[in-house]
Amino acid sequence: MANTKSAKKMVRKIEKRTIVNRMRRSMVRTSVKKAEVLIDSGDKENAKEALVNAEKHLMRGAQKGAFSKKMASRKISRLTKKLINS
Repeated sequence: MANTKSAKKMVRKIEKRTIVNRMRRSMVRTSVKKAEVLIDSGDKENAKEALVNAEKHLMRGAQKGAFSKKMASRKISRLTKKLINS
């Protein structure tokens, strides 16, 4: 348990950040899943839009520290490759 004033403040900050990061990761998972479904269905126009949206969420989450930049880049790369080859 935190004893000092600064440690207690850090606990509060971590709790807030955890909630935001959880929400960010959830949005990323949803947008990636939508993109994958549209790519698999063969709807290229909507799949491109969904891919742009997923890319935006992935890079924003990586920038804010919800997950690593390498993971975001890897997911974007694989989704783009999947779209091109479909």
